Amino acid sequence: MSELAIRIQGLGKLYRLGAHTGKRTLRESLTGMVTLPFRKLRNAARSAASVVKAENDLWALRDVNFDVKRGEVIGLIGRSGAGKSTLLKILSRITDPTEGHAEIRGRVGSLLEVGTGFHPELTGRENIFLNGALLGMRRAEIVQKFDEIVAFSEMERFLETPVKRYSSGMYTRLAFAVAAHLEPEIMVVDEVLAVGDAAFQKKCLGKMGQVARQGRTVILVSHNMAAIQSLCTRAVLLHSGQVKDEGNVPHVVESYLQACLAVGSMPLHERKDRGGDHSATITSVRIENFDRDGLIHTGSRLKITMEYQSDSPVQHPRFFCAVCDTSNVPIFLFDNDTVGQMQETLPAKGRVTLVTEPMNVTAGRCYVNVALSRGGVMADYVEHASFFDVENADFHGTGKIPPREWSLCLMPHQWSAE
Repeated sequence: MSELAIRIQGLGKLYRLGAHTGKRTLRESLTGMVTLPFRKLRNAARSAASVVKAENDLWALRDVNFDVKRGEVIGLIGRSGAGKSTLLKILSRITDPTEGHAEIRGRVGSLLEVGTGFHPELTGRENIFLNGALLGMRRAEIVQKFDEIVAFSEMERFLETPVKRYSSGMYTRLAFAVAAHLEPEIMVVDEVLAVGDAAFQKKCLGKMGQVARQGRTVILVSHNMAAIQSLCTRAVLLHSGQVKDEGNVPHVVESYLQACLAVGSMPLHERKDRGGDHSATITSVRIENFDRDGLIHTGSRLKITMEYQSDSPVQHPRFFCAVCDTSNVPIFLFDNDTVGQMQETLPAKGRVTLVTEPMNVTAGRCYVNVALSRGGVMADYVEHASFFDVENADFHGTGKIPPREWSLCLMPHQWSAE
């Protein structure tokens, strides 16, 4: 028992969709106090089997059980809506469970939403102290680590600038730098490694690796299977709020990928595991070889057609399409906003088409994640919305084909010697 950092037993979280969750009036509170004994007697008399589940009840978690030993780095994986973030919020004491309990032994540091608590009118320097205090750091700790935080963020020139003038990348750099320098016994991390540019993401991964090597207990949520495999010693797979698998990382990752393959074969309009506010949805994704019908080879151009629908015209639409490997590591990202190719307003229902340049991807399966935002707000996001298989081709014209284990992409090049 002394070796355990976290013990989770029978944990469940119920959300009642559409229920009133605001503050109660004094009258409601007094009425509740008077009727409490009668409600307890009534609930005790009911049999669990006789309780009819309401249509608007949503169990985000149900009967979750597992232990985390001190010094373990646990990868928590699963599709969108599986309950990962809800579990981390319970462990961070942000929300209470409906049933069961989680026993936590040690100080917990949470990296759930990078930048929560930043004040736009304050400077970067002032926000380091404010955000650090909100995350549980003492002022002496912040002072001691201040130079290290600033150096990690690479924001020295902008410390005296109000953060309202920061770009989104600058904002997340500073926020992650503060959060990453917490020193709790237990750290819970929710998909914050995908911040900033590629170089900064690499630095973030390095920092999390350093935390793991220091012997602290870490629970990491990520859709990047490469990060899970490189950082974690054990993994837990959640599906529909329940533990579907747990154990060594390669085994659990393989279970996750097989589940993704099964779900990816479903018609897209039937998929429930999607993010966004659902004000618009992508209803289908079709992938074809643009140059000719048939198989997709290394060097083929792709034609990706996405159909969408909404209850009103889509203002300022932004479509995303990410081609990923089997570990959900992005290979290419296509975004109409970055190339400036989309009307300001689209009809409530229609289709958009993406045509790529030659995709010099080595042979193997690729998945496609898609997203749609309107007016800067994410409306729909679907992982593994579709997939395609790439066949080998004599890319270099030499008859020699490098395997995917060597590289995901190929590039024309020339060698010479003097």
